[in-house]
Amino acid sequence: MSSSSFSFTEVIKEPGRKDNLTDVTVQLNDLHDYPLDPSAYPPPAMFVSAKYRPFAQQVRDFEVYPDDTWIITFPRSGTTWTEEMVWLLNHDLDYETAHNIRLNTRSTFLEFGAIANRYPFNTIDVARNGKRPRQIKSHLHLSLLPLQLWTVKPRIIYVARNPKDVAVSYFHHHRAFVNYGGSKEAFYDDLLENRITYCPIVEHALHFWQLKDEPNVLFLTYESMKRDLQGVLETVCHFLNKSYSDIELAELAMHLSFEQMRKNPATNKQETVRNALKQSNREGENFEFMRKGIVDDYRNEMPAEYIARFNQFVSERTAGSDFKYADDEPADGQPSAVVKQPDEPDMLSADSK
Repeated sequence: MSSSSFSFTEVIKEPGRKDNLTDVTVQLNDLHDYPLDPSAYPPPAMFVSAKYRPFAQQVRDFEVYPDDTWIITFPRSGTTWTEEMVWLLNHDLDYETAHNIRLNTRSTFLEFGAIANRYPFNTIDVARNGKRPRQIKSHLHLSLLPLQLWTVKPRIIYVARNPKDVAVSYFHHHRAFVNYGGSKEAFYDDLLENRITYCPIVEHALHFWQLKDEPNVLFLTYESMKRDLQGVLETVCHFLNKSYSDIELAELAMHLSFEQMRKNPATNKQETVRNALKQSNREGENFEFMRKGIVDDYRNEMPAEYIARFNQFVSERTAGSDFKYADDEPADGQPSAVVKQPDEPDMLSADSK
């Protein structure tokens, strides 16, 4: 099925899912104002629930304002961490509100209602009607985001993470929130075959990497936030045109530590987790939205065969590009360089979370 802007193709549902819902791939046809060279970086076909079909154009036509702040990631790449950081920096370090008001309320998940089959609300409308300045997050591919992002040019923060760590974390997330019943290996196979929601994973980051030098885009990595959160906070402050003392940033870094974020019900999404487990008849099961927060934890869960397959998968898809995932291994097993830092500090791009 095609529309003037998009093509939709039905696919067989994800193996292991315990429902009869269908999935589709959605691909942008209309390259008007597409910010990349389509011959080098064509819009990919993104895997998503068929529920998204009538919402794709709503997202494309979404009105963007210059004072928006957008946070874009592939799932399980440090999204919640970044949302909390950015919201506090933009709101004078208002910890009281950050503790008392759920992050989902302070930072709207644009397409959640358009992809979550059991969620009845239109979160696109929620984002549209949000009080300005708005903070909006999305996991959509660059090509499926609102067209006005590339003309109005609000601040956009992109966060990348090593796909192997994403794969392990996303598997556990799928078990809790999608009631995924397949094995880890089946999940990894599906992710490598672009059959998991929001795939393809590498193109998701690679395409945003091409915009890293745009003055309104900040490219971060999860791994550098783990290595040097204080330094990342300084970079993000510069990007947001905010100024805080070293003491204030040290206090914020403490608030943003994994231990503190996990203790905070507003960021650990405890109510969301309880509701998800209840809907899948798994009440009482121990699952934390913020699970481990460890770099290279894939080494503890992913079989060597799949580590090699992911290395090869990433190597093939990033060939010819200067983009490298932080703390990654290429197909030959030798550690690769971290994501490239910009040559000039005023380019507003950084290697962090």
